[in-house]
Formats: sequence, C-alpha cells, structure tokens
Amino acid sequence: MRLDDLHLWYLGDPTAPRYVGALKLVAAGKGVSLHYGKTWLDAGFALSEDLPRIDVEHMPPGRLAADAQRAVGAVDDARPDRWGEKVIRLVDKPKRLSLMEYLYYAGDDRFGALGVSTSSSTYSPRAGGPLPRLADAQQLSDVVAKIEAAEPISTMEAQIVRAGGSLGGAKPKTLIDIGGEQWVIKFSSGEPVDTPLIEHATMTLAARAGITVAKTQVIRLTGSSAVAVLRFDRDQGRRIHSISAATAIRAATASGDEPQMGYPELARILRRVGIARDDINQRDARELFRRMVFNILVDNTDDHEKNHSLLVVSPFENGRLKLAPAYDVLPTNSGQGVQEFLCGAHGRDSTLDNAMSQCDAFGLQPGEAAAEIAGVSDVINTWQEHFAQAGVTQRDIESLAERIDGKELLAQRTDFDPTRFQSTLTKKKRTSPFRRT
Repeated sequence: MRLDDLHLWYLGDPTAPRYVGALKLVAAGKGVSLHYGKTWLDAGFALSEDLPRIDVEHMPPGRLAADAQRAVGAVDDARPDRWGEKVIRLVDKPKRLSLMEYLYYAGDDRFGALGVSTSSSTYSPRAGGPLPRLADAQQLSDVVAKIEAAEPISTMEAQIVRAGGSLGGAKPKTLIDIGGEQWVIKFSSGEPVDTPLIEHATMTLAARAGITVAKTQVIRLTGSSAVAVLRFDRDQGRRIHSISAATAIRAATASGDEPQMGYPELARILRRVGIARDDINQRDARELFRRMVFNILVDNTDDHEKNHSLLVVSPFENGRLKLAPAYDVLPTNSGQGVQEFLCGAHGRDSTLDNAMSQCDAFGLQPGEAAAEIAGVSDVINTWQEHFAQAGVTQRDIESLAERIDGKELLAQRTDFDPTRFQSTLTKKKRTSPFRRT
C-alpha cells in the first residue's frame, strides 16, 4: 500500500475521535505537511505554536539534512524513532519506507493524543490487537532480542510485538498492560551493566531530589531485568495532547533562526506559556533547572530534546503547557563531559558553572540557583547507597562510580560553594525615590 496522503485525528477522548486535517508527503518525500480541515478550523486548537488555525498547508522546515525526515510541528511527535522504525521494517515490511509509512504503521497507541488514519471520515488506524500483559514480558523480551539481532520472527511473534506499538526512542521497548494501565516496558540491549534496574534506581533517586518522575517498576526476566514506566500521556482512558521539547522549541523559534535546543530556552517557553495559576509555570522552570543539574551530576548526557516533554493542558481553552514527568533518566556512563541539551553560556559543557551561567532564564536569582544545586548535590552524594538498596549489584555500582564519583564530577559536587551566592537571596529590590511612604 502506497501512502502519499493520510489524515490526522485528535483522540483526547478515544471514543469520540475528531478529524484534524490532511497529511501530505512533500519535500521530495522527506517531509509531511498538514492542512487543517474545516471543522478543526472552526472548533479545534493549534497543535503547536507553529501550527496556527489558518486555512493554509503548513509545511515542514525548508532546510533538512540529507538523511533527515520531519513532519510539520506537533505531527512530528506522532512518528516513531529508531526503534519503532526498526520494528516497522522487520514486522510490517512496507514496500516503501517514507515518513508517511512510518507515521501510519506506528499504529494507534502512539505518543500523545494524535492518531493517523487512511480516511478523513472515519478514524481508521493501522489495525492492532490487545496490548500484551505482564505475563507476556518474557516472551516480549525474547522477540525484542530477535529484532535487535535482525533475526526472523514468527507470525505469532510479529503479532505480539505489533500489538505493543512502534514507539519512539532508540532502545528496545514496547507497550504492556499492567493492571489496566499502559506502561512502556524497556529491555536490556547488550549493555555491560543492568541498564533497566539502573534506570529505576536513578529515577527514584531523582524523585528524592525534588524531581517529578514517571512511575517505574522493575520486571524480573530470565537472566535479565526490564523496567516498566507508567505513561504520563494517559489519564483514566483519556489521551493527553503532548509535545516534545524539540517541537516546542522549534515552534517558538522565529523563521530562519536556528533553534536553541536547550534547558534555558525550554525554561523561557514554560515561563511564557506555562500555567500561570499558582505560579505553576515558575515552579516548572525551577524544576527544569533541578533536572539539568541532576543530569549533569549523575552523568546522564543523553538528555536530548526528545527526552523532555510538555503536556498541553486544556488545549481547547488556552493550550497552556505543563512540564511532563521526567523519563529516560539514567547515567550514560560515558564521562564525555558534554550534554546533548544546551545548558548555558558555555553550550553543552557538563559543568555547574555552565548551569549557573543562565539561571535567570529559569526565573532564578544566583542564590536561589545555588541552593537548588546544593540540594541536588546532597541527594546525589547518597547515590551508591540508594542504588544498592534498589538492587543494583556492587559490580555495576563500581562501574558507574568511575564516572559519577570520578575526578571531574565528584570535584564539582565537593567544590561548589553556594555561600558565594547567598547575598543575592537577601538583596532587596531598589525602591523608586518617587514612591510615597
């Protein structure tokens, strides 16, 4: 089946899909455009800041790298990443591998609340089956291992992995039903350490550092572990419209300018279009600063723009953004010294000085930012004990300690002196000489 034209639907309430508009393959097959339908123009909402409700064909960026493919605005978040594409190539085997095929074969249970259909009158996604259950975890692990090794799988194995969806990300994962809720289950991928267990330990450590994290649980398998992560874009059967930091930052960037994919820019977006009620936007920006510091100190350098997401709250009313729970937080154990996401004036440098350099973007005075760093550092100082309590082996802890407690990162924790910035906490605003007393 050749897919040059598809149709986008909104599935906030999956029992009542709403037609959004037409998708078209453009830019010599490298991009996908969106043209809102009349009903969505009349009563819908802008899917992202760069997709206003106007009667035009919204086009993807004009400049794409030679091997890049991108759908327009928030539609790009509805497609799979490397792992999902690998599953589609092996399981569905479409005759053509354009972005439209990847969008369609990703199925119904993709990230956020958007769906892709072959029809504009009826929501008709790629057919799937019931989600695998916890009892299927070992079989899923075995099938995933075959897919990673590019080995052939049976029709039955194809059905079970297809039912789990073709999710984004690079590591092997699938959806699973646990107690009537959707969880993403992530498997080992030949790493020298027990990565799933380490992810669970790191996520729970992050929670102790005042970071809102997605709920995790460890699944024991034969000879390995998996980690299950509760979906944050689902709520009692409803789907929450969500966008990645990549989409949010690109949408907020003026045409022709290069997007600044980083923590400061994301913080500015949160403060500008976040939820103002009860200063939620300010608290989200502060927490984002905390996440940046945590990632630096725990050697999580895989903190790219797809590993941060925003929930679109009340999209039909005002479409305010809320920082989604943290996910994919674990040490990369690389010691490379640079983050994927920009941190400050020194670019991607994994240093606390760099984190402090643009603390004002997060709405923080230097003293406040320093206090946040001190609090996160105190928690990370306990990481070895916490990981051991979570079941991480001493061998794996020693491997991680070469980076987390290595010369560079340990010195940052021990040498950082928050008292240098205390004066900014008590500094009073200058009052106008014309103000009446």
